[in-house]
Amino acid sequence: MGADGDWAPMCLRSWMQDPDGDGIYVFSTTSIPAGDYEVKVALYESWDVNYGDAGTPSGANIPFSVPEDDIQVTFAFNTSDNKLSIGIGEPAVVGRVVRVNLAQAQAYWVTADTIAWDIDDAAEYRLYYSPDATLAVEGAEIVGGEYIRLAAEGLGLSDDVLAKFPHLAGLAALHIESEAELALVPQILRGQFAVAAFDEDGMLIGGTSLQIPGVLDHLYTYDGDLGVTWDDEGIPTIRVWAPTAQNVRFYLYADSDENTQPTILEMTRDDATGVWSITGEPDWIYQYYLYEVTVYAPSVGRVVQNLVTDPYSFSLSMNSTRTQIVDLNDPALMPEGWLENTKPLLNAPEDIVVYELHIRDFSMSDPNVPAELKGTFAAFTIPDSFGMQHLNALAQAGLTHIHLLPSFDIATINENPDERVEPDFDLLASFPPDSDQQTELINPIRDQDGFNWGYDPLHYTVPEGSYSTNPDGAQRVIEFRQMVMALNQAGLRVVMDVVYNHTNASGQNDRSVLDRIVPGYYHRLNANGTVETSTCCQNTATEHNMMRKLMIDSIVTWATAYQVDGFRFDLMGHHMLDDMLAVREALDALTLETNGVDGESIYVYGEGWNFGEVANNARGVNATQLNVAGTGIGSFNDRLRDAARGGTPFEGQQHQGFINGLYTNPNGVTPGDENEQLTRLLRFSDWVRIGLAGNLANYTFVNADGEVVSGAEVDYNGSPAGYTLDPQENIIYVAAHDNETLWDAIQYKAPESADIETRVRMNNLGLSIVGFSQGVPFFHAGDDMLRSKSLDRDSYNSSDWFNRLDFTYQTNNWGVGLPPSSRENWDIIQPLLANPDLQVTSENILDSVMHMREVLQIRRSSPLFRLQTEADVLDRLNFYNTGADQIPGLIVMGLSDQVDGLPQIDPNYQMIVVVFNARNEAVEFQHDALMNMSFELHPVQTTSNDPIVQTATYENGVFNVPAYTTAVFVVPR
Repeated sequence: MGADGDWAPMCLRSWMQDPDGDGIYVFSTTSIPAGDYEVKVALYESWDVNYGDAGTPSGANIPFSVPEDDIQVTFAFNTSDNKLSIGIGEPAVVGRVVRVNLAQAQAYWVTADTIAWDIDDAAEYRLYYSPDATLAVEGAEIVGGEYIRLAAEGLGLSDDVLAKFPHLAGLAALHIESEAELALVPQILRGQFAVAAFDEDGMLIGGTSLQIPGVLDHLYTYDGDLGVTWDDEGIPTIRVWAPTAQNVRFYLYADSDENTQPTILEMTRDDATGVWSITGEPDWIYQYYLYEVTVYAPSVGRVVQNLVTDPYSFSLSMNSTRTQIVDLNDPALMPEGWLENTKPLLNAPEDIVVYELHIRDFSMSDPNVPAELKGTFAAFTIPDSFGMQHLNALAQAGLTHIHLLPSFDIATINENPDERVEPDFDLLASFPPDSDQQTELINPIRDQDGFNWGYDPLHYTVPEGSYSTNPDGAQRVIEFRQMVMALNQAGLRVVMDVVYNHTNASGQNDRSVLDRIVPGYYHRLNANGTVETSTCCQNTATEHNMMRKLMIDSIVTWATAYQVDGFRFDLMGHHMLDDMLAVREALDALTLETNGVDGESIYVYGEGWNFGEVANNARGVNATQLNVAGTGIGSFNDRLRDAARGGTPFEGQQHQGFINGLYTNPNGVTPGDENEQLTRLLRFSDWVRIGLAGNLANYTFVNADGEVVSGAEVDYNGSPAGYTLDPQENIIYVAAHDNETLWDAIQYKAPESADIETRVRMNNLGLSIVGFSQGVPFFHAGDDMLRSKSLDRDSYNSSDWFNRLDFTYQTNNWGVGLPPSSRENWDIIQPLLANPDLQVTSENILDSVMHMREVLQIRRSSPLFRLQTEADVLDRLNFYNTGADQIPGLIVMGLSDQVDGLPQIDPNYQMIVVVFNARNEAVEFQHDALMNMSFELHPVQTTSNDPIVQTATYENGVFNVPAYTTAVFVVPR
């Protein structure tokens, strides 16, 4: 086995493990040569505790023989009887498995009288409980508490339970039958509890703790107010939902000073709802508070007293140490003109164009923003800043919405600027463009500076303090509202990036809020009762009623109290579809007359990725791309993204796609011979076509094989390429905050021979595809400025240095050092960053800036680019140059306002043809259906900043379009 000698219990080469928690520890190997051997089981890497033959402590060695080399030998140690079983060339046969582990929660309390458990038939089942958390396992007994008997239900779990918890199908159903014992349940839930099974001889054969979201939903679902509310006399009442708490006390602080001592007050419990409340005095306004929650915490196995902020906080002290008592309707928190603020006109969701922006990125490098306002909400109120001038120009061209990366209270940014450590830009700028020194200097302080994307929620309904000029108290409320007003006045609506799918922490962690008030409820747990982390954080479970309520109440607050116009849901596929429909319903109920906002105009979209413990509807129908079809909720279109860029977010950084030379201008790195690359390009072209057509499942066209297919029939890595049922459900993008920027992707993928001007045209081709697609175009801030992060693919914590935006258009941030998150590719990245020919000029940046504006102007110029129904797209949009004989790298899209039986919708144009030429040479194209028509170049392009597109022509039925160019031709009325 490779140990230094025989009988070495400290050697981990024969380490036995129990990954499924069933009490059977296994080790398997083929490394034991033929021969006769003896074995024992030693615990804790010593001989102090060991078991030999028949499970005897310090018993005799167990003999076994291996008949030949390379045979599989399996050892299985059963902790229920301490016996070791050995399988030679076959599985080891163990005795009865006894699983008793109160540290895990493998059973589910699903309703007041029903427990679900994956347990073999037993003679008796018991529910043990202890208000002071003294339950323990001693030998073959559970001690330290009382118990009630449970009855097995032969029919299994009810349909209602399985509808709520489909992953529990097949589990045994145990019931509390006595009304008297059922009456004990509310009290039992406020302590420690476990379920146990016994055989006919009274021997313990299984035991585990229980997961409680089901029973809490059944008994304590509450639809009233939580947090701070005010009556007409200005008197506050403060409520917290804590049904499992043994006691909750209210700590009132006069201010946020850490040395201020609290006044401690008792709260009153409502036994029907599990809500604790206290009514205060008018002078409590702007004071601070905490809850002292006495509760059993399974993560530590004892009753604890937690001092914790309010999950329904609206304002906080600096660094979220205390909740502040505020009234969001207080005029003192409203900027001048707030109640009269009006929204830019929006006729339909398909009119939306989104620009994704990080609040700190927006102003940190802007010389026209005062130093004290850089990186804050207030920076948006500086009308002559370079950033606001840029946004104003985009709005005038056709941009409608600014998507702000997380701006709620973030757990991982120190809100005290005096304690932060920021990088020295002058020092960083002194190193070469391909140096590792920038990363080496940033890495030690990356958790101490002010930059983070912010996908680390601490309090869902409070503006982030580090984005305020005063993070201590309610100034953040005022400044967030000022930001919304400033953007609205610039002609832009505001989208919030919301992250209700996870929290930064759970259990007894200092950054855990929800789990320190109602332990084990708000998060989604695995089969052992541990919090799932497929989001890379602590997954929440909005399928649990009160987590869903928290999400909806928070959304409604942002919509009404802050006039937010849209919500992008991070990892939306980790929410259930019903959760998202409930959000949509709550927003639709908001009216200008009653709530001051038009809820139906608030757009909802998100990441419909299908993965983790919720994948394929495992926990209920989840809000994935395919499942949200028909709801009007948008989801990001990864099909068009991958086709345009090439590769995926996870691999193939140098693999080419439609816009950067696949097959037509190979880079010598993309895999596949010429025929294979051609096949891939034609498949990618079909994905782009479907995306241009709203990614509709029912849109039909001729595919690369010459067959008439629907979008749903085109394969995308085993899933349908087309999946929407309404154009507004199609979020089209080629870049976002995560993964490489569009420019960085092009720098990775373009052939070495491509000069900077060609690469700029590739970038602009990507912008055109997004801008001219049916649905909702989504642009990453800086896509239009050749934005680079020096090839950093995951810059969430890479400081302002790698995330800089320069709205003066002097630099695009390329070549600022080897990137922190892409270290595994430094050998590829280093020569790219070192190459002076890959640096851009201000003129290059301006070419892209102007191109973006022209794309937006053209999109706005015709409703044919913004068709509002599936039927309109099916009837009015056609593709030419399709099938097996198409010109590779060329997509020709027609939009018609001359369809029999349909009304005219475009007062200016009878027809539009858009030619996307991704080839490295000019192309001529003609089609019988487009002959003898009076096409001319779109007026925006006849006077374009780009002299090359001005040379695109239509003559004698032939379209002539330059290389890497998108030309728009129109037939005027």
